[in-house]
Amino acid sequence: MASVPGLRFKASSSALAEFYVQVSRRPERCGRRAFSGSSCAHGKVLPWRKPRETVEIAGLEKITYADRMHYVPGLAKPVFPPWKPEQTDPFHQRSPKPEEMALYKEKPCYTFHQRSNVLEGVKQSLWLTKSKLVKGLPIQILSLAEDPANQIENQDERVQNAIRHSRFWDTTEGRPPREKFCSTLLHNLLHLCGTLQVSHPALGKRILADHYRLSATWSRGEDLFQVRGQNGLLLNSMSPVPVLAGKEEIMKTTDHVLETFYPISPTIDLQRTQVYDVRNDTGFRQDYLYPHAHTLFILEQGKLPRLYPEQLRAKMVMFTFGNALARAHALYGSEPQVLEKPIVVQSIATNGRVFQFVVFQLNTTDLATDTGVKNMVWVEEDQALYEFAKVRPLIKKKAVQVPAGLSGYQPDTFKKFLALCLHGAV
Repeated sequence: MASVPGLRFKASSSALAEFYVQVSRRPERCGRRAFSGSSCAHGKVLPWRKPRETVEIAGLEKITYADRMHYVPGLAKPVFPPWKPEQTDPFHQRSPKPEEMALYKEKPCYTFHQRSNVLEGVKQSLWLTKSKLVKGLPIQILSLAEDPANQIENQDERVQNAIRHSRFWDTTEGRPPREKFCSTLLHNLLHLCGTLQVSHPALGKRILADHYRLSATWSRGEDLFQVRGQNGLLLNSMSPVPVLAGKEEIMKTTDHVLETFYPISPTIDLQRTQVYDVRNDTGFRQDYLYPHAHTLFILEQGKLPRLYPEQLRAKMVMFTFGNALARAHALYGSEPQVLEKPIVVQSIATNGRVFQFVVFQLNTTDLATDTGVKNMVWVEEDQALYEFAKVRPLIKKKAVQVPAGLSGYQPDTFKKFLALCLHGAV
């Protein structure tokens, strides 16, 4: 008796020889490679056989085994009509073909949503929104952060305690998940900004909204684009955000030339669909007491794929533009025009340590061509609030590289955060 490696039974010499013959002929059936032969003979897998075509002859009925309720050789397989349940189950419902849907249109629409990740980043978002980029925050906002009257008592100490609460005190784990401490840190910072309501009463005329759905549609060249879906926490206000750029600065944008990224298409990485509804909706009712979008907060959640900073800033630009465009259509109508009073929407994105700041000013809704007045975008990149937050020290080669606790706190980042929150309330 001889044993085959990897098998739990014993066989005779003749059976063993037959087994090796079968392995050398069809190794894919036995799960083994036969190294004695060439790859041409043993590396290929036979293609699947095409199913036999059934021929239907008019006037002749097939004899099936439907009445016997079991398979019978020689009889045809029965074909039953599709079963339709008495009650509609949304989890087991077959959707009709796109051509049969009520919202089907011949012209496709390119959609930017929560999971979109554009290849060219901010450059692509500037072309889609017909905008001019200005690096850094506007002077009007930076001046708010430097004014001692707009600062919180013991500001740096309280901000550091807010960071420690989100990273150390709010969990029993060695390192809390990012979606938890990121959300906790944002709400702690917003609570600190809310303590200035005594000296700035306008801060009490705002409210945070979550899970609202935005929809904004516009034409760019010959293509139709749309921003829609959920996009984060939105701070709404009773009064609009003050305009940052004056009329002279707005008119100077007519000389600005939009940067292209040929041969890459501007629609790359956008969802192409032919089932859509052309609508512009802020996500709130017309009689909502807080109709003006103030600041959009985007957090790095654990369920969504992580974005590079460039793609994250592009996402901020697109959704601030979408909120401003939907509001412009509600105020001035759907006719393309240069707005008498531009609409400003801010955005803050963070991963729990690094912050991104974007301010968007919508000057025009005439987005079809590259000429004329452009919109304006101010972007502040990669502002770290702190360097490290370690529960245990990082030790390498018997030397402490990073001490335990909070280290590398940078107060200027929170000053910019506070200035954006105070914008329109001072």
